[in-house]
Amino acid sequence: MAKKKQRADGALATNNKARYNYAIAETYEAGIELTGTEIKSVRASKITIGDGFVQVRDGQAWLDNVHISPFEQGNRFNHDPLRSRRLLLHKKEIQVLQAVVAQQGKTIVPLKVYLKRGFAKVLIGVATGKHNYDKRETIKRRDQDRELHRTLKKRY
Repeated sequence: MAKKKQRADGALATNNKARYNYAIAETYEAGIELTGTEIKSVRASKITIGDGFVQVRDGQAWLDNVHISPFEQGNRFNHDPLRSRRLLLHKKEIQVLQAVVAQQGKTIVPLKVYLKRGFAKVLIGVATGKHNYDKRETIKRRDQDRELHRTLKKRY
């Protein structure tokens, strides 16, 4: 069996560009409806969420454009790597997300995939796209914080 590649925070996959490209307003934790071979690939960290997004269709939330690699020992029971996967949310949460996405410029992006009590969960965020000057400000602030931590580390 493949070795787990969990990060320090327990994440199996993170969307590093999400917080750079988007301003995240609020987050929700959702379960993912997966097939048998998909969960095995997710546990082995064979998932990419960088290009993923969430759509609300027919009263259900769907995770689209997320790549889960086929399981190596899966034979004919393997899945389509880019298929749409249903997100498991409460009905009221789905209604709130649908109302938010109806606003101009709002989208829902996956931020992190992790395991919680053996179940695959995804942290999704309601996001607004950043402009280039906002992105430069984020880089500038991050560099200033890094420099501050370096100087404090040298002093103490």
